[in-house]
Order: sequence, then structure tokens, then C-alpha cells
Amino acid sequence: MNHHAPNPEHLALTRRDFLCRCGMGMGAIGLAELLSTLGGVDSARAESYVSPLLPKTPQFPGKAKRVIHIFANGGPSHVDTFDPKPALDKYAGKLLPMENLPTERKTGAAFPSPFKFKKYGQSGIEVSEVFSHVAENIDDICVIRSMTADVPNHEPSLMLMNCGDARSIRPSMGSWVTYGLGSDNQNLPGFIAMCPGGYPIQESQNWQAGFLPGVYQGTYIDTAHTKIEELIQNIKSDYVSLPEQRQQLDLLQKLNERHRQKRREDAQLEARIQSFELAYRMQMDASDAFDISREPEYIRKMYGEGTQARQLLITRRLIERGVRFVQVWHGADQPWDSHDDIELNHGKLGRACDQGIGALLKDLKQRGMLEDTLVIWGGEFGRTPTVELAKPGANAGKVNGRDHNHHGFTMWLAGGGVRGGYVHGATDEFGFAAVENKVHVHDLHATILQLLGFDHEKLTFRFSGRDFRLTDVYGHVVRELIA
Repeated sequence: MNHHAPNPEHLALTRRDFLCRCGMGMGAIGLAELLSTLGGVDSARAESYVSPLLPKTPQFPGKAKRVIHIFANGGPSHVDTFDPKPALDKYAGKLLPMENLPTERKTGAAFPSPFKFKKYGQSGIEVSEVFSHVAENIDDICVIRSMTADVPNHEPSLMLMNCGDARSIRPSMGSWVTYGLGSDNQNLPGFIAMCPGGYPIQESQNWQAGFLPGVYQGTYIDTAHTKIEELIQNIKSDYVSLPEQRQQLDLLQKLNERHRQKRREDAQLEARIQSFELAYRMQMDASDAFDISREPEYIRKMYGEGTQARQLLITRRLIERGVRFVQVWHGADQPWDSHDDIELNHGKLGRACDQGIGALLKDLKQRGMLEDTLVIWGGEFGRTPTVELAKPGANAGKVNGRDHNHHGFTMWLAGGGVRGGYVHGATDEFGFAAVENKVHVHDLHATILQLLGFDHEKLTFRFSGRDFRLTDVYGHVVRELIA
């Protein structure tokens, strides 16, 4: 008679389990004992498990502790925002004296900006009326007028700017930062991506974890919604209380842990376990962080009305509560991709975000947070100084917009140890290509990591037989951008 209780798990063995228990059973026992001695078995690791999002010390003291990345989706025109080109007025309606302009599509004559520029602050940096509120903070802003990317297409340029590679699936910048620094609040995600109205081009690849553990992937929030239950789906249960949820999660955790032990390191399962736990913990902190009605009325008025203003105020509340990296998307529904009607479209987009961004910079500064919060603004590339010629189905026969341009464009940084009131590099007299102190996207990423306390060549993750990094095998720190 068999006196042992039946074990249902013995009724269905995997092929690997069958081979292990038969031909290599004794060897497996010996190996398990050896690994246990070395602390290498999963059960031992589980008992001493610590959250991968706990705060970590960078490689050296960094000037910035957190990052806000304001992504102007679609490619804002630098010659209409932060890079004035009076020479375009001289050549208005005429072909530029430049041969073989390498544009994505055929463009026409010089197209002067319809927006006025003026000098701001003690630094006297010229900024367009599109960003008059941002310009009030210009002495805290480092304007890079010599950015370059690789190609004039949205998809690869989005991947390059966000993930450091235009083709392969790689971890996003926010994932690298949370991998290196962890998070200061274990009840909120370390990396949040806020994009109103749905996903942008390339969707969640923009904030993907790639081959890093899934816990470092950005948590997507649709900020078109205002109610917490709609902002974060399934944040609360309508059927069970928090204590009951805790009991359910504890049972689920045991089952998942048993499953994980059999499969050794399973990144997807590990990420799922982490997401269950995070979702439970978020129920209190997230409700508070996303509720801007708790802000004083004068603060809400300072940021202004609209979706973009609201998500920028939420951003400040998130980083105030310890979130490490927040990416704020603008232009997912109506991109900065103004192939026509640039005066109308850029003007509308500017009015939607200018006051909120300006308020964010002032708000951070008055709270003493700007000095260790790095704020980044820009898109995936810029736009041509020449008018885009009409083509069927694209700009409806209009000749008042600009095409994509990766040869030279503008981004700016603020706070977090950058050199405020400073303009770095320059494009040619017409704004077509960077000609002075060029800064490639890889250089920008290397500089951002430097500000956070990391050597971009040493913040690596071993995958598929080699060490990978955000900057791939490129990039140089631009020391002139650092205060």
C-alpha cells in the first residue's frame, strides 16, 4: 500500500523534468546541493529577495536625481521655436543658395518663420512667441541648437531618441535610468509614460524595457482621462476589500513562486509578479498623486487649462513622491508634424503646452527641486527651413508647411546640473544643418547619464553574449552642457 499522499504535480511532468528525474536524477541532486551551498538555488534567492526598484547608488555623485522628459511628438520646427534665422526673410520665396539639399522629399523656396522672436532673461537668448512662457525661464535652460539624428523618418527616429537604436528592440532611456537608480517610492512605478488619447507611433516600444527585466518598463497612463479609475485601469476592485485582495495576492504569489522555481529565471513571470504587487500598493499612493484637485487654486491657475497642463502638474506631483523618470508626451493626437499650416498648427500646439511647461519650471525652482531634477524638451527631429511642396493626400495642395529634417534641430535641458542661460552649437544661416559643435542623440544620452551619475560606457546589461548600453557603441559626454 502507498502511504504517501498523491501529488497532482507528479501526474504531468515536462520533458525536462522527466529527463532530469530519470537519466540525470542523481546528478541533479548533487548540483542542487552545490548551488544551495553557493546560494544559487531559486528557493534561497526567493527567501532573500529584494525589490529591483529599491533606490541604488550611482557610479559617482550625480547632479540630477530624477528626470522629466517632455516629448514633442512629430518633430517641432526649430526655426519657428528656439533657433531664429533672419536670413530666411532675405530669401523668402527664393531658392536657397545651397546645392543638393538632402531632404526626404522635394522642397521649394525659403520659408521665413511666421512667428516673432525676442530676447529673454539676462542671457538674452532669442525665443519664439510660440514659447513665451518657457522663455521666461531661459536663464535656467540650456538650448542645444546643433542636434542631429540619423534619418528623416518618424519610426526609426523615435526609437533612436527613446531607446538609442533605430532598428533593434532595446531598452528605453527611462528603463535604463530606473535600472541604474531604482526608485524612491515603492508604491508607485519607477518609470511612468503619460500620453493622452492613446499610443504614439511605435506605441509602447517608446517606453519598453527591451531585454532588461520587465519591472523597468514604463507604466502607461492615458492622461486624456481625469478620473483615477480611468487613468489607471483596474486600480480598485468593486468586489473585494483591500484585506481580501491581500489574501488573494498572497495565494497568487505562492503559486507564481512555485511556477517560477521550476522554470528558473523567467523574466515575463517575474515582471507579472512585480506588476501584481505594484498594482496593489498603488491603490493609495496613485489616487493621491494623480488628484490635482488637492493642489491650491493658484497653482492650478499657474499651470493653466487643458490636458497638457494637467499632466505636467501631475508630473510634478509624481516626482515629488519619488518617481524616478516621467515621460510626458505632447502631440500624440495632433503631432508637431506640420507639413502644412505651420502657423496655425504650431501656434495651437504651443498654446496647449507653453504655459504648463513654463509653470513646471517655475514650480520646481520655487520648491528647490529644479537643481536636482533634469527636464528635457524636444522631438525626434526638426523641420526644413524650406517650404514643403504640395503632394496629393499629404498637405492638401497647401504650400505653407515644412518637411522632416534630421540634419539639424533643437532640444533643450533645464535643471539637474545643466548650464543655464547657454546656447550650445549652431545650424547654418538658414537652419538646415548643424555646423558647429554637433550633438548626436548618442551624445545627448551619454550626457544625460553623466548628469545622473553614470559613465554611459559602464552602465551595461549582459544579453545574448555581450554587454549592451543605452548609447550602443557610440556617444561622447558634452561637457559644455554641464554647469
